[in-house]
Amino acid sequence: MQDYRAYLLGPDGRIKSRIDLVCENDEAAKKQAKQLVDGHDVELWQLGRKIGMFKEVS
Repeated sequence: MQDYRAYLLGPDGRIKSRIDLVCENDEAAKKQAKQLVDGHDVELWQLGRKIGMFKEVS
């Protein structure tokens, strides 16, 4: 299991909150992060490595 962080971003692109995730691999973490997109964009990180950016669809 690996530790990941999902950052919920405000409309200005700044971090509003952080959610810690523990997942088997990057793909499992991406799946969880995509589910967090609800009115805001989400950035997914593992340590200093950016895994992905998931945008709110307007």
